Amino acid sequence: MNNKLTKGEREWIGRVKELPCSVCAAPPPSDAHHIKQSCSYAVVALCKSCHQGSRMGWHGEKAAWRIAKMQEIDALNVTLKNLASNLITGKL
Repeated sequence: MNNKLTKGEREWIGRVKELPCSVCAAPPPSDAHHIKQSCSYAVVALCKSCHQGSRMGWHGEKAAWRIAKMQEIDALNVTLKNLASNLITGKL
């Protein structure tokens, strides 16, 4: 990951980490999973298990993802929906 993130990118990623997991709804804090490494705003809120778990995680066997019938784009949609909800309700 490029360590030369802008202030805005760091703030965005920080807000994503304050969300529940977009796959299993585990409470925050979450990891910020980058769909594409060079796209700092295309990040998904994931708990450790759904992100890096050897069985459940995206970087493992993806069992949680199959159970939830989700792909990265679906999880990104949940993340953006949660961020928008926080913006509307003034939680951001």
